[in-house]
Amino acid sequence: MQLSTRNQLKGTIKEIKKGPVSTEVIVDIGGQSMVVASITTGSADSMDLKIGDDVSALVKASSVIIMK
Repeated sequence: MQLSTRNQLKGTIKEIKKGPVSTEVIVDIGGQSMVVASITTGSADSMDLKIGDDVSALVKASSVIIMK
C-alpha cells in the first residue's frame, strides 16, 4: 500500500482507553515521545488493537508548529 503521508511514526501501543463512541490510543514512538490518537471505537474493534501491538501513527496536517 502506498500513502501520501510523509510523517509515519512507528511505535508500540502503550495504553488504550475505550469509550462508547471514541477510543484513545497512546503510542510510544521511541521511549521519550508518545502520540495520542482518538479513533472511533468501531475502528479500534475492527483492527483488534491491543497493548503491545506494533503500529504506525500517520500524521497529515496543514500545519506543524515547532518550538524551541
